[in-house]
Amino acid sequence: MGKKRKITFQPLVVERSGDGFLVRCPLIQGAFAEGDTIAEAIFNCLDVIGMIATYRKGRGKLLFDGMTEDFTFNKAVSFTVPVEV
Repeated sequence: MGKKRKITFQPLVVERSGDGFLVRCPLIQGAFAEGDTIAEAIFNCLDVIGMIATYRKGRGKLLFDGMTEDFTFNKAVSFTVPVEV
């Protein structure tokens, strides 16, 4: 059996930005990115979140304020994104 994974649910905000889209995670300072499509903007934002996690881990800081343990890539982060249909 594999390792247990811890999951945190974080909101993403998707907005139209000119000809493309802007996605941001309001609970992580500096976590935002643009893309030509919603999917591209989300993937770009996830890359930014990964970079922020690596940066903060290298400085002994937690990814999210209020977390009780360090975030590693062995854990999963799931984002909640509202979709208008």
